[in-house]
Parts: sequence; structure tokens; C-alpha cells
Amino acid sequence: MKRKGSIFLIIWASVMTLIVVALVGFEVVRFFGKSNLSAKSVTTTPIMASDDADTDYTGAQSWQSDWVRYDGGVYDYNEDITTFLIMGIDKDDVVTRAIEGTDGGQADSLFLLVIDPRKEALRIIGINRNSMTDVDIYDEYGRYQTTVVAQIATQHGFGDGMEKSCEYQVKAVSNMFYQLPIHGYAAINMSAIPTINDRVGGVDVTVLEDLTKWDKTLYKGAQVHLEGEHAFNYVKSRDIGIYGSNDMRLDRQRQYLNGFIEQARMTSRENPNTAVELFRAISDMMVTNISADEISYLAPLITNYSFDPDDLKIIEGETQKNGEFEEFIVDEDDLYKTILDVFYEKIDYVG
Repeated sequence: MKRKGSIFLIIWASVMTLIVVALVGFEVVRFFGKSNLSAKSVTTTPIMASDDADTDYTGAQSWQSDWVRYDGGVYDYNEDITTFLIMGIDKDDVVTRAIEGTDGGQADSLFLLVIDPRKEALRIIGINRNSMTDVDIYDEYGRYQTTVVAQIATQHGFGDGMEKSCEYQVKAVSNMFYQLPIHGYAAINMSAIPTINDRVGGVDVTVLEDLTKWDKTLYKGAQVHLEGEHAFNYVKSRDIGIYGSNDMRLDRQRQYLNGFIEQARMTSRENPNTAVELFRAISDMMVTNISADEISYLAPLITNYSFDPDDLKIIEGETQKNGEFEEFIVDEDDLYKTILDVFYEKIDYVG
């Protein structure tokens, strides 16, 4: 069944939205320490196949290597963009080093946080954790074995649960997005949800479906101020025995995300140190290559970047069942167009 937007964007979209966006009242970076962040990315530009059958490379303008021709238009990669991969890891404890092979924990949520200084805009791209793509397999000694097509969430599990797992996952997502440059990452264990929620003062919701199996306060239609474990139960719980339960959870997570962002903005206006305080509060439940000092440095350099619900994009595709597991077949055309829309700018080309 084709599902437009049937990909769940898990609560971890809220996490990085707070860490970066709530620094000073939902504002984004003007000057982002570009040289240091760029150095963290293995790639410099995506490698996009070009619809260039009719391209005249001897035209009035010299053709650039990072240009792409698509549907009659020419697009240039926006090198000023900074992109972060945010991972929600299926672990309910503090971060610990794991034996390599399969114990690193799966990335149950994946999304890209994109900061665009040219448009003064923030974008978020959600990636289905079941997206079928190339996954590198390693043994318990960290030795590469082979590459298989599998759910992208499993890539994190083949590392050590720490930096190596994150690096593996960054590579898998970058490859899926045509070698997209990724400048930083944060992998956050699910145990951090109550802390993240409560640091902004909790979130108000009207419960969309009956969740009393996990939490007696979460009956359908109840108006609840989510705090602590109630927030965890609301955004995490689902009955895996019901096909499509991710879609119902997606509705709750979208609802929660909207409420969370509004609450985070109010909290950060009252306390400009909210992001740094949160960063420190969840530090033992998170692996990241972004330091608290860098976040502190970014805060005063931020100014009025825009974000609205249309800036949250979820890659389209089709969910299918293969045995006991669900697989998400990415709509490659939608993925390609999304990359062009978010990371490229259309230019006038004479040629």
C-alpha cells in the first residue's frame, strides 16, 4: 500500500529541534563555525545522477561538477548548508560500550536536521527506520565482512554502541542520500525522553488513541500534560502485533512534536541556557561529536531562522511485510526530488 508520509518521525526530531533550535527562542545559526563543521564530513557534495541527455557542456557558461540537470532545470548544491544526523537508539539506559557485531543498538529513529543560512531556514527530513538500503556487516572484532540490503536502522547495531556505531550509521545515511555531506551527529538513547520532555516543562496533548495498556492515564480523548514516564509512554508505545501501528504512532508523534516545539520556544525565551543545560543533563545518554562548548559558542551567533510544519519532510515510500519484519521501500523519485529541494538551488544556466 502506497503511503504518502507513512514514515514515522519519532520523538527524536524533537530532541535536536530543542538542542539547536531552542538555543535562543527557536532561532538558528548565522555563523556556524563552518570550517570546523565542514571538516567533520567525509564528503563535500552529493553525487547525483543528472538528467543531462540534452546538456550542452560547451555553452556560454562553464558546467560545474556539483550542478545537476533535472526536468529541464539546472541545480547547484548549496555548500553553505550544515546537516546533522540525529539518531534515537533503542536503549533504555545510559550509553555503554558494546561488543561489536550486533549489540550496538538499533537506530529506531533517524532524521536529518538541515540548517540553511542562505534561506535563513531550518529543515527536517525524516527517514523510516525500516528503509531498505545498503548496510555494512562487521564481526565482533570490527572487521568488515560484507554489504547487504537491510533495514537502515540495523547499521548502528554493528558498531560498539559509541562513536564507531555513529560513524557506521552516518555512512549508511549519507550513501542512501547520494553521498550527502553530514557535518555532525547525535545518538540519543530512549531513556532520555523524560528528561528532554521535563526540561521544557512538559507538553499538553489530547490523547489520540487508547494507550492504557501501557499507561492508565492515556485513554483516548484525555487532555493530558505529559511529564516524565507519561511522555515516554505516549511517544514510544505501540502494539507491534498490529500491522501499521507505526502509522498511528506517527500521528501521536507529530502531535507531540508540534506541542514540544511551542513549549521549547517559550522555555528558551525565559532561559537562554536551556539548550546547554539539556545537553549536559542527557550527556550520559547520548553520543555526539558536537560538544557543549560548541553549542555555547553557537548560541550568541543565532538569529531568526524560520521553521514551520511544511519544513518537516518525510521521505515517501511503501511498507511491505517480509516474514515477521516490515520493510520500507523508498520512493527513489521522491528521495531525489527532496534532495534537490532541500540541498540545491535552481540557477539560470545558459548552455
